[in-house]
Amino acid sequence: MTPAEIAAEWSQIRKLRVVSFVEASTLLILLLIAMPLKYGFGYPLATRIMGPVHGAAFIAYVWSVIAMVSGADWPRREVAKLILAAFFPFGGFLTAGMLRRRQAIAATARKAR
Repeated sequence: MTPAEIAAEWSQIRKLRVVSFVEASTLLILLLIAMPLKYGFGYPLATRIMGPVHGAAFIAYVWSVIAMVSGADWPRREVAKLILAAFFPFGGFLTAGMLRRRQAIAATARKAR
C-alpha cells in the first residue's frame, strides 16, 4: 500500500468508529429511554423522535461500512462482523474496539513509510 492509501484507510476507519459509536448510542437511547417513555409513561413522542434519528444513524453506519470496504481489501468475515454488529445493542461499541485495533495497525504502517 502506498502512504496515501494507508492514510485514506486510517481516515475512513476513524470515521467509521465515530459513526459506529453514534449508531450504538442512538440504539441504546431508543431502547432504554424512548421505548420506556412510550410504553411505560404514555409518551409516544420519544419514539417518534428517536426512531428516525436511530434509523438515520443506522443507514449512515451501513453506508460507511460499504464505502470503507469497497476500496480496501477487507476479509469477508470482518465485513460480516461490521454489518451484523449493528443489529445488537452493544455491537457498535464492540465494533469500535475492533476498528481501533485496525486503526492502530494502519497508523503503524503509516509511520513506517
